[in-house]
Amino acid sequence: MTAYAMLLGSGGAPTAPPTVEYLVVAGGGGGGSATSTGFGGGGGGAGGYRTATGLSVTAGSAITVTVGGGGAAGASGTNSVFGTITSTGGGYGGGTGASGGSGGGGGSGNNGGSGTAGQGNNGGNSTNYGGGGGGASAAGQNGPQNGSGNGGNGTASSISGASVTYAGGGGGGGWNGAYGGGGTGGGGNGAGNNGKNSVNSASGTANTGGGGGGGAGSAYGPSGGGSGIVIIRYPDSYAAATSTTGSPTVTVTGGYRIYKWTGSGSITF
Repeated sequence: MTAYAMLLGSGGAPTAPPTVEYLVVAGGGGGGSATSTGFGGGGGGAGGYRTATGLSVTAGSAITVTVGGGGAAGASGTNSVFGTITSTGGGYGGGTGASGGSGGGGGSGNNGGSGTAGQGNNGGNSTNYGGGGGGASAAGQNGPQNGSGNGGNGTASSISGASVTYAGGGGGGGWNGAYGGGGTGGGGNGAGNNGKNSVNSASGTANTGGGGGGGAGSAYGPSGGGSGIVIIRYPDSYAAATSTTGSPTVTVTGGYRIYKWTGSGSITF
């Protein structure tokens, strides 16, 4: 029997795939506020990043897809889910940074939160200004004396047919114009405030799981994290899904059928 014939059902039509490749990125955490005037808040941690091949799927059974939202300023992101695979929302920046998929950065002399093994990295600690939020590929940078930490960089994936970087940590906020840059993969810059040449913080980019930037003092607040994303693909020699919900973008390119959700839904093969 040829390899192609093995992909056909008894009626000669392509069968459902036995396995799929997936990318599941959770929502990024929001940046944190400074705890006192003259100090900086930590950057938000990136949403958890999970990807692998060979995930078994069952024909005729609906698989739940949940796309996690980015956390508001001072709040963690929410989880993203594909069937049995869950990625943890990014931790919020501090004050003391929260743990999550990647940990939020610490602010005003506090420590960053912890990342989740296999999903992300720790947030940076703070000397007095904000530490950077952790990213999928790197920990957030510690905030040095009178300086702010950059967010940890994210990780690139080509599952969509093009290389895109996801899950960058948010930059820490600072005083005297010092602020941390967001990590590659959608992390937002932190705020910087020196009373003359100041900048606002930036939100994590939507559908990347990037962390939000930390705030500076009382006038320049922190920003929220970016929402997550769920993408799957499998060889296009197998049949298309019999039904989907949540309006995924469906493309066939490079020998794969690709389904991309930016909102929650489901898929049935």
